[in-house]
Amino acid sequence: MAARNDIMRALNDWLSLENFQDYCPNGLQVEGTAEVNRIVTGVTASQALVDGAIEQGAEMVLVHHGYFWKGEDQAIRGMKRARLKALLAHDINLVAYHLPLDDHPDYGNNRQLARVLDIQNPVPLDGLVWQGELPQPMTADEFSEHLARRLNRPPLHVGNGPERISRIGWCTGAAQGYITKALAAGLDAFVSGEISEPTTHTARECGIHYFAAGHHATERYGVQALGEALARAFGIEHRFIDCDNPV
Repeated sequence: MAARNDIMRALNDWLSLENFQDYCPNGLQVEGTAEVNRIVTGVTASQALVDGAIEQGAEMVLVHHGYFWKGEDQAIRGMKRARLKALLAHDINLVAYHLPLDDHPDYGNNRQLARVLDIQNPVPLDGLVWQGELPQPMTADEFSEHLARRLNRPPLHVGNGPERISRIGWCTGAAQGYITKALAAGLDAFVSGEISEPTTHTARECGIHYFAAGHHATERYGVQALGEALARAFGIEHRFIDCDNPV
């Protein structure tokens, strides 16, 4: 067993919360039991993930997408009520880190995506955007196949970039607007989770490959790395639950 407060102090210190102005509260969002033996991690604190944590007997759920986003209805009813009721009834802590988890140099979604995709020399480019090189140059079709194999999800490819891709930029999740940063850096391709209507025209007209690899698919890995780090540091159990999401 480990004390919840000790775990929270470690997490908040590792993720440097003071450096971020975010769209949601980072850290402990729902308080549960004071002692933790098992942590369940997942991308989003959906009802399916909460139910899975209950089945696993977890005392803490650690996610990238938690609750209480700016601009959302503050009333506790419907879907929000059901999720909170389940957490409170089983005395489960809900912990969420959004931008701090995207940005972290070791556990972050961007750093971990580089590991999964075997991107060489990954470094921050500008803000949350990273850049690196492929192990060997690939055509757009070859890189699409590489993404599909590693992420278990076929990407959407648009754009008219170089015949072979070597230098790429990426930012996980809904980061399609950062394609302009990849263009400014002269990169061959840009990868994010989601695509929007203007992204297609930018990629076609500015001469860059763009790959929408899935918001959920690109953000599965940071929270797992963070959960494993906690397990090592505190001698507790960690289990990741991957709730299917095609987006």
